[in-house]
This record gives sequence, structure tokens and C-alpha cells, in this order.
Amino acid sequence: MRKLIFVALVSAITLWSCDQGTDPNREKPGKGPITLGGVFRMNEVEDFRNLYPHDVTEVVSHRITNQIYEGLLKYSQKDLEIIPSIAESWEVNEDATKFTFHLRKGVKYHDDPCFDGGKGREVTAEDFKKCYTLLCTSAPQNQGFWVFKNRVVGADEYYQSTMDGNPLAEGVTGIKVIDKYTLQIDLEYSFSGFLQILCTAFTWVFPMEAVEKYGIEMRVHCVGTGPFKVKTIREGEAVILSRFENYWDKDEWGNEIPYLDRISFSFLKEKKSELLEFKKGHLDMVFELPIEMIDEVMGEFADAIDGPSFEVQVTPALALQYYGFQHQSDLFSNKLVRQAFNYAIDRESIVTYTLQGEGRPAIYGMVPPAFNNYDFENIDGYNYDPDKARLLLAEAGYPNGNNFPKLTLSLNSGGSRNVQIAEVIQKQLKESLNIDVVPDVIPRAQHLDNLETGKTLFWRTGWIADYPDPENFLNLLYSPHIPAKLSDKSYINSVRYRSAEFDSLFSIALREVEEEKRLELYKQADQIAMDDAAIMPIYYSEHYRLLQLNVRNFDINPMEYRDLSRVYFAGEKEKKAKDDEKKPRKRPSKK
Repeated sequence: MRKLIFVALVSAITLWSCDQGTDPNREKPGKGPITLGGVFRMNEVEDFRNLYPHDVTEVVSHRITNQIYEGLLKYSQKDLEIIPSIAESWEVNEDATKFTFHLRKGVKYHDDPCFDGGKGREVTAEDFKKCYTLLCTSAPQNQGFWVFKNRVVGADEYYQSTMDGNPLAEGVTGIKVIDKYTLQIDLEYSFSGFLQILCTAFTWVFPMEAVEKYGIEMRVHCVGTGPFKVKTIREGEAVILSRFENYWDKDEWGNEIPYLDRISFSFLKEKKSELLEFKKGHLDMVFELPIEMIDEVMGEFADAIDGPSFEVQVTPALALQYYGFQHQSDLFSNKLVRQAFNYAIDRESIVTYTLQGEGRPAIYGMVPPAFNNYDFENIDGYNYDPDKARLLLAEAGYPNGNNFPKLTLSLNSGGSRNVQIAEVIQKQLKESLNIDVVPDVIPRAQHLDNLETGKTLFWRTGWIADYPDPENFLNLLYSPHIPAKLSDKSYINSVRYRSAEFDSLFSIALREVEEEKRLELYKQADQIAMDDAAIMPIYYSEHYRLLQLNVRNFDINPMEYRDLSRVYFAGEKEKKAKDDEKKPRKRPSKK
């Protein structure tokens, strides 16, 4: 076993080293302040699951594919504003039921053997219609239908026809090709947030030639239009993306986008090892710090006398870390049990001591406090109250934990903090409720499959927003997403929570165009979910990143949305000017 690990490690290091190149002048001056070229190196502690757009359901896959694929719209990495992508302009009618998009001319797919002559062809409105039709098709590798379900005219009817094995000849009636470069989408009801939907991975465009040639192998064989294309994929070792020479975009100085030559992802599984590689200069960024090293790293940054050797970026995150209950189980169908679990957890101590202050206790609702216009503080969640927890568990039929089954807590591999938090929660549930919980750490792909197909009763998970709207979090509890059978995959609403009252409020909110009213309805739905203890929120995340000092244009944002198309390394002239500005600093006095 040790030999196999050693061989894999040597292989990964060799591949990474070969990608760095030997030319010390690989970066060259561009127009304006921009420097062109170079390899941006980052690490992921977890393996990606699937790189096929309709099956991108976790963050590692998204961070890779967001550089490869594009849709009609995308986000600004700086402030998450919706900006043009393949659609250069669009119109929305007065009641937000008709959306018309005008595509850029000359946008090309990456060169690939799936095309005649291997040359990528131009993208047209017909490509989007075909991709969106496929998104409304029943298939095991399609986890994104929910973004169009009950929204786009004809989407549900077409999906049902594919389940019946007789797809409707007219396709999805609400998706219309007006001409080669114009696409129209009609909705069943007013939904002002639909532009946010069209920034998600599920609505990226890809060629049907690739679908026909590669089928399910599109999981690792990517053909997109984005600024980078796949050069090498060795699962668990490295993913290398190279610059797409025929990308459509240019900057204001006339430089062709992207600026970088390559992006290199490594997959070291330990955060300590990742941080060491960053300090050696072998990585350009570290996302999230090892809990036990937060004080050390931040102290090193604060105490630097001649100026810090790296940049620290911090922002509240549009992310919730929580534990899920399987509501269709005999055990967790009991609301009293779920409430007891919620009161038994001391979230304040978890954030203060286990996370060393990195995050915020989730004592409100499902929606993180990163939305400035969402009244989260007036939602009553769960504070630590072990006495109340014991009373609720006794009322549920388990006084002092008697006859409560030994419970397995499923965790995904790839992060020490998840295990540390689980050990604290294991202890707190034992002390508060006399319940035995055994953490079980399994590979991420297996963990996700188990919780989505109802094989797990109690598990750790998290949600990072697909788009910056409270609806994206509350949507996780909307019961129309629940499949007919427990064994069917339920990516959205994996806890399989059902509440007619929640569904009614959420459904009304979806149709409300006036923002203040819409947010109030979402808040009411959030409160119902908390009263029902639909999930067990643990903490609202904060994002911490370390960057090398020569990295430019890599803004942090609450979604950890990454777009490396305009990231570049500072040139020698800029670095010299910065060095000249530096002045020696005295270490802060301890008085």
C-alpha cells in the first residue's frame, strides 16, 4: 500500500514539475499594465466528481469547469454582478416571463476530434436550445433539471415525455430559436431571478458532436468555449488547463484573453502539505487554512517587519455548513428528535474553539448572513439548550437516550476540520442526550451518492451558493424536487423535507417581482424550516485565501466564484515599483 502511495505521489510531482517549464522569462509584457503568460498553480484537497456541465454538483468540479465552459451570462468575479458572456445583450419583458438573448458572432468551441477536421465550430442559438433540451431530459447524469423545472414553459412536459420513452417532437416549447444568434426563453410565471439561473453550470453550452462521440465520458472529456481548454487530466493527481488561443474576448488595451498560459490543479490531500507548498512558492493560492494553523499563519502575516510575504483575503461567505437528517427514515421523520439534536449542539463553542473564530455560529436560519438585504437576525434558530433537548427527546420516546439506536454520522474525506467538528458534535450529543454517534469518513463521491440516494440517515454537508440569492438556499427544502423513490437520486432536497406551508410560501415568493415582498416571504419560509428542524445548521462560513504577492486581478467574493480569464502575474517593472514603496516596519509593541 505504501509503495502504491509513493508511486502515485512521484507521478503527480513529475507531472506538476514538467508543467512548470524551464524558461525563467516565460512571462512577457503585454499592453497597458498587463503581463502575459505563466502558470497559475492551485491545489484541491478533494478530487473532482464530474466535469460534465449537467452533473457539476460540487465545488471542486465547478472551480475547474468554470474556466472551460461558458453560458449566456456569467458573474463578475469582483462583485458577483451579472455580466455578458456568450450573450452580448438581452431584454426582459415587464413581468419577467420572456427573456431574449443576442449572441456574439464568432464564438468558437475548443478544437476537438468530435468536429469535422478537428476544428471547433461557431456557437449558435441552436446549440443553446439543444443543450437546454438535454437539460430537460431524464438521465442519470443530469442533475440540473431543477433549474428549469416548473419554470420554463414546456420543460416539465418534455421531461415527462423522456421518462416515458417518447420525447415530444417539438422539444421544450418555451425555448425558441428566433434566428442564428437570437434565443428566447419563456417562463410559466414571473421570475425576476431567472438571470441568476442562467449563470449556473447547468446552463453552459457544449456541442452535441461531443455528446454523440463521448457520451458519459464527457465526465472527463470537456469541449467548451471558455478561456482555457483541457490539456491533461490524471484523476487524483493533476488537472492542467491550457490557454484557448481562439477565445473571443479582448481587454480594454487590446490584449487577448486569457492572460495566463496555463492553470495547474494538484490534489494534495493534506492542508498542511498544501500550505508548505505555498510557502515554498510552488502554489500561487491557498483556499481555507488548517484550523490548527490559523493563528500561526495570521500571526506571521501581522508580525512581518519588512512587509508580509503573502496577501490575505477574507470575506463572509454565501455558504452554510450543516448536518442532514433523512426525513423518510423512521428515526428522523420525528420532528421532536430533530429539534432535540438542534438544541443539543453548542455552535458558539464550535466556532470559537474548534474553528478558532473562522466563521459564524448558525443560530438563525438556512440563509447565511452575507446578504445585506435579508433580515436573517429576526429568524429564530437554535441556541444551545441541553435541558430542552433532553425534554424533547424524552417526549419523542427516548428518555435519557434509552432505546435510541447507535447512529453513524457520514463524513466526506478531504478536510481535517470536518472530522474535528464531528468529534465535538459526537461528544455534545453524548453529553446532552446520551446518544452514541460514530463518525464514518468515506470518499467524497461515495458520501454524496449515499446521501443523495437515501442510504445515509445522518450526514455532514454544506452548500455554497450557485447564485447570490436567498432562494438558492431555501430551494434545498422545496418538496417538488423529491423523487418518487428513496433510492432515486435527490441532489436537491437530499434530506427529503416536506412541508405544505413551506412550499406554499416559497412558491409565492418565486413569483413575486417586488424584491422587498419576495425577501419577506423567503424569511417566513426560512422560519418554518427552522421550526421544523428541517436540517441541523452548524456554522456560516467565511472565506480565507492566501495569495502570492505577484498575483493580480484575483478578487475574492462570497461565493468563491473563480474566473481566471483576467488573472495575471505582476511584471518586473511593477514588482520593482512596489519594492521601492516598501518601508521597514517596526514590530507592534506588546504594551
